[in-house]
Amino acid sequence: MKHTPHALQTIAILAVTQILSWGSLYYAIAILAPEIQKEMGWRAELVFGAFSWSLLVAGMIATYSGMLLDRHGGRLVMGMGSATCGLGLILLSSAHTLPIYFLAWSILGLAMAMTLYEAAFATITHHFTIHSRQAISTLTLFGGFASTVFWPLTQKLNSMIGWRDTYLAYGIAQLLVCLPLHLLLQKKRAVPHVEIAKAKTAPDTQRSHSLQEALRNPTFWKLAFAFSANSFVFSALSVHLIPLLGQVGHPVTLAVFMAALIGPMQVAGRIGEMTLARNVLPQTVGKFTFAALPAALLTLILFGTHAWAIALFCVFYGLSNGILTIVRGTIPQALFGTRNYGAISGAMSGPALFSKAAGPLIIASLVQHASSPDVIFACLLLFSIASLAFYLAALKTR
Repeated sequence: MKHTPHALQTIAILAVTQILSWGSLYYAIAILAPEIQKEMGWRAELVFGAFSWSLLVAGMIATYSGMLLDRHGGRLVMGMGSATCGLGLILLSSAHTLPIYFLAWSILGLAMAMTLYEAAFATITHHFTIHSRQAISTLTLFGGFASTVFWPLTQKLNSMIGWRDTYLAYGIAQLLVCLPLHLLLQKKRAVPHVEIAKAKTAPDTQRSHSLQEALRNPTFWKLAFAFSANSFVFSALSVHLIPLLGQVGHPVTLAVFMAALIGPMQVAGRIGEMTLARNVLPQTVGKFTFAALPAALLTLILFGTHAWAIALFCVFYGLSNGILTIVRGTIPQALFGTRNYGAISGAMSGPALFSKAAGPLIIASLVQHASSPDVIFACLLLFSIASLAFYLAALKTR
């Protein structure tokens, strides 16, 4: 499909705002948390707990945010999200008490639901309709560079101006860069009554489902559980992978070097999806994506003392995580249509955001009592197998 200038503008706007939003909302905390602990004297559980709470807030309002996107489009909702994000980051930069710190992250949780991938995917789907897959793939390719840009940038800013002014600068960037860019998005096109009537009378496999219809469909819940179990594994490993590899017996330098493969593999997976698998159904691509994670963990359990096994794990883990983002953005449309994509996608992502918040905390608790890292990896393997089983069951039900 050849994109029009307006379509290219939409992708370009969202590429910039996704990098800025993911970088300031999601990746910066990994660099700045130790500085917050040092200045405020809070335990790590509180510093990161507020961040986890923001993910729970995002999960709780994801469906409502999706409904607003369906009704008003990305221009209004993502613009509001940028304004909310800017205010939340500015408040975070001035937080001197724990209640204000949690309040700031609560506001940022609202911003997450209105600015990150789910909102961007809904905006793209309403703009491109049935041709949205390529645009979503392109956007995630750019979004994959958020950590590459913001980890070193945040480290540099923190060393120069401290964590408070770093968050202040990111808040101002949301108001001066992301907000104006989101307001340049096209207004949501009104759907003619004739099209609505056709949609309601179309065959079940072709028409757009309402949110209520999707919630009554077993396929919806199986997919939601599949993404949720998968998110639990990915979020837990994003925090605990390097320490666990150290417990296996690998030097920290080797563990960090191997983990550095994950980012490029995510990008490679997305490029592969855009080129080699562009004509393959999203449902089929998802089979590889969900199967790659248990295969990676099984390799780690059986051969984890060998460096080549760590490298192979990081390759499969990165490929799976990279392509999963695209599958998550495209499969709701493939199965339930485009008209109510935002509400359905938001509802489907809610449990995954809860799992993303819970994963690091639950595994942190298990690490303290586990006799060896293999126990943790085995637990994560069970979750990954469950996610694959739920996904395959969803396709079978459909």
